[in-house]
Amino acid sequence: MSRKNQTLGEFIIENQSSFKYTSGELSRLINSIRLAAKVVNHEVNKAGLVDIIGAAGDTNIQGEDQQKLDVYANNKFIQTMTKRNIVCGIASEEEDDFISINSQDENHQNKYVVLIDPLDGSSNIDVNVSVGTIFSIYRRVTPVGTPVTIDDFLQKGSQQVAAGYVVYGTSTMLVYTTGDGVNGFTLNPAIGSFYLSHPNMQFPEDGKIYSVNEGNYTHFPQGIKNYIKYCQLEEGDRPYTSRYIGSLVSDFHRNMIKGGIYLYPKSSLNSNGKLRLLYECNPMAFIAEQANGKASDGFTRIMDIKPTELHQRVPFICGSKNMVEKAEEFMRNA
Repeated sequence: MSRKNQTLGEFIIENQSSFKYTSGELSRLINSIRLAAKVVNHEVNKAGLVDIIGAAGDTNIQGEDQQKLDVYANNKFIQTMTKRNIVCGIASEEEDDFISINSQDENHQNKYVVLIDPLDGSSNIDVNVSVGTIFSIYRRVTPVGTPVTIDDFLQKGSQQVAAGYVVYGTSTMLVYTTGDGVNGFTLNPAIGSFYLSHPNMQFPEDGKIYSVNEGNYTHFPQGIKNYIKYCQLEEGDRPYTSRYIGSLVSDFHRNMIKGGIYLYPKSSLNSNGKLRLLYECNPMAFIAEQANGKASDGFTRIMDIKPTELHQRVPFICGSKNMVEKAEEFMRNA
């Protein structure tokens, strides 16, 4: 029975039997993510003191400027998972292609692949706004002992075995699910341990916060425009409050605790949407559904979308169930 203030390590051990694959490999993988998150947290917290903020001078596969901390976080997570010999493949938002682990060793028995956004919202680093890490874990579909292929990564979100995020803010939290609810752990920096602080996290079915970059309003589809006007209309419990940080992890985390909806629709600027299905939308959708929320592209359940490419983008609407369903209604009727 999980109890508040137990450590993440204790929680993993205690709840391992509730996971249908109980080899212990997934537990070691979660522990490695915990370790890398602590290292990255240390760098994020001293970003203003050392030469770690600002642009690195390169662009990632999406054509976005890479920040120095993007590169650092990417390297730390990949190194930690690779050296511990617990995954057979990694795909990162910062890498052009997936990474095959131990591909030359026909005897390696690792069963999991990880997809990761090492530092979500990194453009906020220079102004001291919360950033985060998002991760998604799948069991491979190709034979164990062979090199991973693209098919191991292009799985529907409904096939995820675990997903989570780390938010580096006023406190550092690791939130994750293995398909049996959502739990949040807060880092005690004095001793370097994560403690269960938010057991069984749940989205309120309704909320009063909508999170969207309204600066792009004129470029949005009509259904989203109509929904935003609905949010602003003074009627009943509306108008809703507009809150947009620009870091998916931070906006999602706030909305899950307080009740709200996050919208990043397609637009005339981004015809397919901007957020990445595999690194951002699928893991957040898995967490949302496990926390009594909902995630959609406006018409279709996010986790039912069959990926066709590693860095695929999709529209994303996620949050309190009744709010997402209302937004879908506006999309259908536009």
